[in-house]
Amino acid sequence: MPGASGVNGEGSCEALCRTLVSQKGLQRETTDISQSVLYTSLMGLLLVADNEKEQLILGSGRIGLRNIGNTCFLNAIVQCLSHTCGLRDYVLLKRYRQEKCAKEDAKLTEAFSQVLTGLWEETEAVSVVNPRQFYNVFKEAVPYFSGYSQQDAQEFLRFLLDKLHVEINRRPYVRRTVKEPTQKYARFRISEEAAVMWKKHLERDDSRIVDLFSGQLRSSLHCSVCSHYSNTFDVFCDLSLPIPKRSSGREVMLKDCLDLFSQEEKLDRENSPMCERCTRHTECTKRLSIQRFPQVIVIHLNRFTMSRWSISKSTVYVSFPLTNLDLGPYGPVDCGPVLYDLYAICNHVGTVNMGHYTACCLDQNGWCLYNDSSVTPVSENQLQTNQAYVLFYQRSNSSGGSSSTATSIRK
Repeated sequence: MPGASGVNGEGSCEALCRTLVSQKGLQRETTDISQSVLYTSLMGLLLVADNEKEQLILGSGRIGLRNIGNTCFLNAIVQCLSHTCGLRDYVLLKRYRQEKCAKEDAKLTEAFSQVLTGLWEETEAVSVVNPRQFYNVFKEAVPYFSGYSQQDAQEFLRFLLDKLHVEINRRPYVRRTVKEPTQKYARFRISEEAAVMWKKHLERDDSRIVDLFSGQLRSSLHCSVCSHYSNTFDVFCDLSLPIPKRSSGREVMLKDCLDLFSQEEKLDRENSPMCERCTRHTECTKRLSIQRFPQVIVIHLNRFTMSRWSISKSTVYVSFPLTNLDLGPYGPVDCGPVLYDLYAICNHVGTVNMGHYTACCLDQNGWCLYNDSSVTPVSENQLQTNQAYVLFYQRSNSSGGSSSTATSIRK
């Protein structure tokens, strides 16, 4: 089960704030603008630390969501996010109201909060929550999801997290009219370069969504002509993994999908970027790895593939661990074990045009199947099916050096 929410190092943060204030290390009346900003920031941290102490009294969470017209994709994803404790508690306590810097109202976040409030109501006065208002607000923000056609759950998840992040971003929006020059980090180690890029990202995008779901991918290019290595770093909120073709009845494991995702890929000159040293397009190899691991890693099993004329669905059975998924081998060299435990699954049954989404979620009493309005307990041996589509894993250990969470570099 995912861990309870909280700010890492809450006690030390609170102690630092109170010490600085009590010792008059920072004065509100100071004429130094930088000190004034620091004073305000530290007091803000103190306020957050105090808010973190609030306690939630929750029901079982075993309440369904009404299908209001082909909205099973929404219901399944909302149930998975509802069991992401770090997000659920943050939204229910409405901490975003103190943190957000966006000028516009957090309409979608407020509507999302109302849905979660209904799902976790202590008295459990209702057995089904109607998500219509939340869906209407979402469609205003993303008109692509208007209508009653079939929608993709993973695509909905990406749009939803992005819109929530925009609303509750802790960083004020600043329009940049001048393109920033590309910086060279050849003198830095890979970890230092990655840390600089991550800090740069947090200067613009810093929210509870980033705290929980955002990680950093490293793309390494090796030129076959001059042997020059170059690295680029990109932020991700989910990993979309290819499913290898099953051969001779061999079982496909999640590890096989991860291996295929991270395996070295050869690029010819027509498809390769320009080599920094050769200053021309050359044949090279490309490899993806995880540079920074998120607290919650969302793994999308890419079951839908598009050909020239149609979209087809893979029904290959992919086995996945329920506990101790080790992603360390796909991270920085010698980062050690990086362990995750499964707490939610979004399933897809049916074909491309006639499909249905459900969710399986873990709470303190075990696993439950959420099928729109219906909620039924399930055993662990019923979780492994060829319908698994999106897997939600919570980090269970905190070692791993540069792969630690965003909070380690935010300040």
